[in-house]
Amino acid sequence: MQRKNTEPYLATYLHSKGRRLGLPIAGNFELTAHCNFNCPMCYVHMSEDEVSKKGKELTAEQWIKIAEDAKNRGMVFALLTGGEPFIRKDFFEIYGAMKKMGLLVSINSNGSMLEGELLEKLLEDPPVRMNISLYGGCEETYRKMCGLPMYERVLNNIIRLKEKGVQISINLSITPYNCQDLDKIYEIIEKHQIQVRASSYMYPPIRLEKEIEGYGNRLSPGDSAKYSVHWDRLRFTDEEFSQRAEAMKNLVAVEPDECYIEAEETADGVKCRAGSSSFWMTWDGEMRPCGMMPGPTAYPLEKGFDAAWDEIRSATAEIRQPAKCTNCPKAEVCGVCAAVCVSETGSFDGVPEYMCQRTEEIIRQTAEAAEQLKK
Repeated sequence: MQRKNTEPYLATYLHSKGRRLGLPIAGNFELTAHCNFNCPMCYVHMSEDEVSKKGKELTAEQWIKIAEDAKNRGMVFALLTGGEPFIRKDFFEIYGAMKKMGLLVSINSNGSMLEGELLEKLLEDPPVRMNISLYGGCEETYRKMCGLPMYERVLNNIIRLKEKGVQISINLSITPYNCQDLDKIYEIIEKHQIQVRASSYMYPPIRLEKEIEGYGNRLSPGDSAKYSVHWDRLRFTDEEFSQRAEAMKNLVAVEPDECYIEAEETADGVKCRAGSSSFWMTWDGEMRPCGMMPGPTAYPLEKGFDAAWDEIRSATAEIRQPAKCTNCPKAEVCGVCAAVCVSETGSFDGVPEYMCQRTEEIIRQTAEAAEQLKK
């Protein structure tokens, strides 16, 4: 089915063109594994000792060199993320260099450090977009989830940036620690008219631990569905929600996905832009198709950017998802992807039972909620 696209047409066009020509249109740069928060579901945050055992963060010069080589190969969009990227004392050296290259730079942040001189410097040449995580609707939730009571500070920083004309997008991760705050968070978003991306699905943090069992610091499949449906009830009118339920009943896709691409050669291959028109660089210098995948990996600092990108493209083209998922009648309403398969099962062709159960529950609970509306 043709999925609705919500991003600017130019970005869609460039990614489509880039995929066909083998160009890395978008690069994600994980500048650091350090963060001033300590969120339990984080897939990258490490202590100083953990970082030193695994390797060293790239220098500003190394990040700039990779970005320059990527731009010369075709990169247009760059996302700076972490950890918390503003922790780096040389952040603006990296950021400024990428802006001077003419790249369209966005930033992921927890929003806690966007004050004083740092904020003033950012506002001198703002990013295309600031993606800020809002982890709760009160100080107590922030204390439980992030380890610090930063709710008021983060919210004030978000409002201040918006008032200064910076494009803001909120990232909302729904977990056992903040699910009780959804109504409050939605009130905040509506009051200040801020775009939001919410998800109740959390990847197992296999980049930190090779063997992950159980649900850990994420919701059970049933509760993940419960809060996903609750969020839908908040953001959709009764009529929209009923239409959504009807679409799900007919197993029709209901959620726009900017990163989705229509399968061309292989229906069971990677169906997003990872490894075809975008790449991810880890804090210690590994190139991967996606930050949620443990591999395949390539090393641009050792073999050069072009060779690393070609290697990632080739390896990504070989990835196959499980036939059960590809042929599943619920595939259109399920959020399964190659990264989900490998993070849940350890294999790209493994069937992610957690996602299967979650999808079943979302369909069922959405239908039940829609029936209640009729009454």
